[in-house]
Amino acid sequence: MKAKFVPVVLASAALLSGCVEDNTPTVSKEDAVASVNGTYIGKKTLETLEKEISERSQGQKFPKEQLLEELIQRELLIQQAKQKNLDKSPELVERLTTIKNSLMSQAALQDYLKTNPVSDEEVKAEYDKQMGQMDAEYKARHILVKTEEEAKKLIAELEKGADFATLAKKHSLDQAPDGDLGWFTADRMVPEFSQAVVALENGKFTKAPVKSQFGWHVILREDSRKLTPPPFDAVKEQFRPLVQRQKAQKFIEGLRSAAKVEILLPKEQPAAEPAAQQPAASEAAAPAPAEAAPATAK
Repeated sequence: MKAKFVPVVLASAALLSGCVEDNTPTVSKEDAVASVNGTYIGKKTLETLEKEISERSQGQKFPKEQLLEELIQRELLIQQAKQKNLDKSPELVERLTTIKNSLMSQAALQDYLKTNPVSDEEVKAEYDKQMGQMDAEYKARHILVKTEEEAKKLIAELEKGADFATLAKKHSLDQAPDGDLGWFTADRMVPEFSQAVVALENGKFTKAPVKSQFGWHVILREDSRKLTPPPFDAVKEQFRPLVQRQKAQKFIEGLRSAAKVEILLPKEQPAAEPAAQQPAASEAAAPAPAEAAPATAK
């Protein structure tokens, strides 16, 4: 039996498209691909749906007949909704307004980026900035504890010859196996942690506890290596979306600062703080999301 419906995710895309078609020009018979109770479905509507489906399904193609059937079913449901005046219900009007406002805000951003495209010079500046923070990579372990006193006791044990990994496994509040954080660049850690790692020599541990927002750390720098950044031309297109997002954010911030905004929402009373929870390994190290291409270790 041949299925008549486009998969749910695709149908949802089609229905969303239908929510904003009320203001489109009337379709003539010459420009139509189907008629449903006298209402024409335009060629442009089918083309738009075909494009949306291709984008959402990463290039997957569906037969035009299948997409047209989806549009026909959608039009039947729209007509049914109008017969029952569902299009005038407060809930639907509010949802349509929300969808319209979302599309308009996206259109405003797209228009700004179209008239203010990201230049190669801007991409190069971001590349230089990020590559400048990635001149070296470090391999380290750490032990995370609640208090400075606990950290000092652990340092004393290490000075007597205790094994770092064994102490980490026994005492660390972090979930990293034996305190092992693997290889990382300094920009991926909280500043206090990075500064301590950079200041150490390979094979040495911190002689004083290191305080961060997560607690007290004892850090062992196991190794380090120089990094060779990839050539700009090889990775510049990976940086472009990041610069584009930064540019869009600055545009929004400019609009915000120039606008007269009055917050009318009453301030919420701060909720009681829950019992402290210990961070996981990734939180203790506080890695930043990597937007750029990795450098190559020498």
